[in-house]
Amino acid sequence: MNMVLHELKSLRKSGMIWSGAMIALAALFLSLYPSMAGDTADFVSLLEGYPAAVRAMLGIHLDYISSLSGYYSMVFVYIVLCGAIQAMHLGASVLSKESRERTADFLLVKPVTRSNIVTAKLLAACTVIIATDMMFFAVTAILAGAVAANGYSMHLFILLNLPLLFIQLVFLAIGLAVSVFFSRLKNVLPITLGTVFGLYIIGALLGANAEEGAGRYLSPFQYFDSIYIIEHSGYELKYLLVSALLIAAAVAVSYRVYIKKDIHAV
Repeated sequence: MNMVLHELKSLRKSGMIWSGAMIALAALFLSLYPSMAGDTADFVSLLEGYPAAVRAMLGIHLDYISSLSGYYSMVFVYIVLCGAIQAMHLGASVLSKESRERTADFLLVKPVTRSNIVTAKLLAACTVIIATDMMFFAVTAILAGAVAANGYSMHLFILLNLPLLFIQLVFLAIGLAVSVFFSRLKNVLPITLGTVFGLYIIGALLGANAEEGAGRYLSPFQYFDSIYIIEHSGYELKYLLVSALLIAAAVAVSYRVYIKKDIHAV
C-alpha cells in the first residue's frame, strides 16, 4: 500500500495535466457544435468535397454529423489519441523509471517481491487513468448538455466515451510490456509516440477501407466503431474480447519478464 500511495503522489500532477488537456480539447470541439448545427447544410456540402477515403480516415460520417452524438464521435478520436499517449507513456515509465532515476537498488532491497512491485505500480497507474477519465467524463457531460440544441442521450454519450478508458488500458498494458524488455530505458517518449502514432496511422488507413477484414485487429483505435455504437447502443463483443486478451497477455508478459530480468540501477 505504501508503494501505491507513493506512486499516486508522484503521478498526481501529470494526471491532472492530462485530464485538463483532454477536457480543454473536448471543450474546444463542443463549443464549435452550435455553429455547425446551425449551418449543417453548408458544413455537409463542404465535407462532401473530400474524397470518401479521406472522410473515412478522419472518421467523418455525413449521415450522423448533424446530431451531437455523430459530431462528437467525429472529434472524439483526437481525444482518444491524447489518452492513448498518456497511458502508453505511463505504462512505459512506471517500471523503467527506477533504473532511470537510480532508485532500483533501494527498491529491490526492500522486503517485497518483484511481483508485488509490478502490482503496486500497475494499480497506481490504473487508478490515475480511471481518475483522469472520471473527471473528463463528468465535465464533458456537462458541456454536452449545455451545447445540445434538442437534448441528447446521456446513455449514448457515456457509451461513446467509455472506449477512451478501454483503449487507455490497452496502451497501458502495451507500454508496460515494452518497458520490461529494455535494461536501460533512458527516455520513454520516442517509444510512446512511435507506438501510438504508428498504430493510429494503421487504424486510419484501415478506416479508409470500407470492407470488414482481419486487418482491423491490428489497431486498438479500430476496436470501437462509433457508428456501430450509435446504431446499436453497444460494442462489438469480439473486439471487447480482443482488448481483454491483449491486456491480459501484455500484463502477464510484463510480470514474467520483470521477475526474471537483471535490474540495472544506472
